[in-house]
Amino acid sequence: MYLIGLTGGIGSGKSTVAERLAEHGLPVVDADAVAREVVEPGEPALDELAERFGPGVLTPEGALDRPALAELAFADDTERAALDAIMHPRITERVTARLQALADAGEEMAVLDHPLLLEIPGRERVDTIVVVIAPEEVRVRRLVGQRGLPEHDVRARIRAQTDDASRRAAADHVLENDGDRAALFSQTDRLLADLRRAAGLAGQE
Repeated sequence: MYLIGLTGGIGSGKSTVAERLAEHGLPVVDADAVAREVVEPGEPALDELAERFGPGVLTPEGALDRPALAELAFADDTERAALDAIMHPRITERVTARLQALADAGEEMAVLDHPLLLEIPGRERVDTIVVVIAPEEVRVRRLVGQRGLPEHDVRARIRAQTDDASRRAAADHVLENDGDRAALFSQTDRLLADLRRAAGLAGQE
């Protein structure tokens, strides 16, 4: 199975690219969705987060209070490392199982949509790395305006992730998301056609 590794910083438009690839029929394993699953009530990771960061990261109903956790976990490198130590092994295990299931089902091409593809072990499993890049101020504006996140929280998250220069250096392909949605779709469509040719799957939709 030819595996496209898709990554990009928060607010870059990576999820929009993943949606476009899914429209073309590619199965997408979304690491962000998996990250939400592993902290659902009843999951061991949720208990560990409450133990490490305190009961204030839980809602009165016992679910994860994501803004409260973000305030603590992105405060400094030590706290972020503690969060990563709890989350990453569980996310990796579940993502790996889903990719294997796709391969076992005979899928010829799939997408791993992972914001931390370049930061964690295992990126060698992908056949090509696609990075979505957008200017920081554009990303901040999107996340504050569209998601309602506090600006200081957005900037802390951006600082906690790999910088765009490092992403470009690691990428096999870069999608520049400094225009509108149609422009990003056009870039994505052209790239997918190229990747299908590279994988020997040209003409498939």
